Amino acid sequence: MANAVRKSSQAFRTISEVAEELDVPQHVLRFWESKFSQVKPMKRGGGRRYYRPEDIDLLRGIRTLLYEDGFTIKGVQKVFRDRGVRFIIDTGKPGANRTELPREHAKPAYVEEDADVATPKSDSAQEKARHLTIDQRRQLDDALGELMQLKSLLQAAKGSAALTRTVEDDSQAEKRSA
Repeated sequence: MANAVRKSSQAFRTISEVAEELDVPQHVLRFWESKFSQVKPMKRGGGRRYYRPEDIDLLRGIRTLLYEDGFTIKGVQKVFRDRGVRFIIDTGKPGANRTELPREHAKPAYVEEDADVATPKSDSAQEKARHLTIDQRRQLDDALGELMQLKSLLQAAKGSAALTRTVEDDSQAEKRSA
C-alpha cells in the first residue's frame, strides 16, 4: 500500500484496507461482524463491505479488548451490554485510559465456552494468556476463524446429508407402499 493514494479520514474503506490498518486478517473482521451486531459495514453489490470511520473505530476498540486486554468474545459482548458502543470506541483510541475497564471480563480465550464470563479457569492460565505476544494472539485468532469456518461447513454438510437421507427415506417409503 506504499504507492496507494492517501484517502480522507472520512472516506469509506474496503475490508482489505481495514484489515491492513488494524493488522488482522479479513476473515477475522467477518467473524467479528457475526459476533458483534454493533459492527455494521455498508454492503454493496456482490456483498462487498465498506467500513465507515466509526465502524473502524469500533473495530479498533474490539481489537484492543481482545488482543491487548485479553478479553474473550463473550467478555467483549458483555462490555457492549454494560458500557455501550461509545465506551468500546473510546477504548481503542491511542492513549486511552483503560484503567476503568471491568477486569472481570478479561480471561484466557481457551476457558470453556459455557464457563461464567467473570470466572477465569485458573490464575496461572490467566497469567499465561496475559503474556501472549500480539503475534501469538493473531495466530490463535486466525486458527479460531478457520475453525469457525470449518464448523460452519460441517454443519452445512450435516444438514445437507440429513436432507438427502430424508429424501431417500421418503423415496424408499413410496416404493414400499407401491
